[in-house]
Amino acid sequence: MTLRTTGFILQALFVVALSSCSRDMRPLDERIQAALNARIHEYDVKGASAAVVLPDGTIHRVCAGVSHDGVAMTPQMLFAIGSITKNLVAALILQLAEEGTLSLEDSLHEWLPPIPNVDRTVTIRQMLNHTSGIFMFWENDTLWQDLVKYRDSVFTPEVILTYLQEPYFAPSTDFHYSNTNYLLLAMIATRATHSTLSAEFRRRFWQPLNLRDTYLSMEEQIPQDKLAHVWGDNFENDGSNRDITFLPRASHESITYGSSGVFATAADLAIWCQSLFDGKVLRTSSVEQMTRIGKGGYGLGIGLLDDGSPFGERAYGHGGGNIGTTAFMAFLPDHDAGIVVMVNLYQVDHTRRMLEDIIDFVAEYLDGEQTGHQ
Repeated sequence: MTLRTTGFILQALFVVALSSCSRDMRPLDERIQAALNARIHEYDVKGASAAVVLPDGTIHRVCAGVSHDGVAMTPQMLFAIGSITKNLVAALILQLAEEGTLSLEDSLHEWLPPIPNVDRTVTIRQMLNHTSGIFMFWENDTLWQDLVKYRDSVFTPEVILTYLQEPYFAPSTDFHYSNTNYLLLAMIATRATHSTLSAEFRRRFWQPLNLRDTYLSMEEQIPQDKLAHVWGDNFENDGSNRDITFLPRASHESITYGSSGVFATAADLAIWCQSLFDGKVLRTSSVEQMTRIGKGGYGLGIGLLDDGSPFGERAYGHGGGNIGTTAFMAFLPDHDAGIVVMVNLYQVDHTRRMLEDIIDFVAEYLDGEQTGHQ
């Protein structure tokens, strides 16, 4: 599976089956460590970083494997979170709605000038839940070719929108995951706040929650010495797996504005996840709107990560992919826990399997605490 074929869409439903065998009495960190060690060996992944925030605020940070050249992965290393960035954009839009700055029922024509191939009656809500029908710019092969051809170039939102083609369907009649929705939402947010996306993220989210290791690329300086090195073929499709951390990527980072772009540690993202659902970011009514799952198993910047099986652990979350990285974020509403796992290779299925392992352990661990078995 390549970045191109998925278009950075990481919405696969999780099969989160709880074990029916005897309870694992090992400490939670040991369980997670053993699972990560086993999975990176099984899948030939360089390294992984995971974090869990429990209901009492306890943070478990666990790493496995290496970043590069024998340098062990550490909890302080930054990963690109890819499309999980959409969750932060959605939270920003919902905060602006709470403040009365905008309404989720506002249409595009109230905020942005006419855009070719975009229905101006599309609402903010329809973009948040991907029922707008707006074309996904990644599906235009010309844009993909230009991204690779002009790696050092910055693509502005206005330029990206010139690659749009006809809508897939009339608004609200179907579901199609589209990064274009969140590009447009980011443009609306900056116009509504007269600010930048990074400034609003930092002022509203990262500083109040004390997230000191979270950044938005293109607008903020990301500490290069804190990056987990990433591995892949740099869009060459040649099957190679080399260190591509510092290769030119301006075109990619700018094209993903609003739909991707945030870099964070696993712990910072796990804190964000639990804080969002615990009411530290949005009002309860806004969280309820966000988690009102509709077409495509998607709400407002969040998905329901549950296969519906009798033993399935209910979870809300999002996945994300970037150059050489994959990340998943999940919140367990029945256990009030936030979970994140990241790997330094683009491996959607393998990263998802790691998350399933951790969800299993966390649910069992917290159930055991409640029954006095821990």
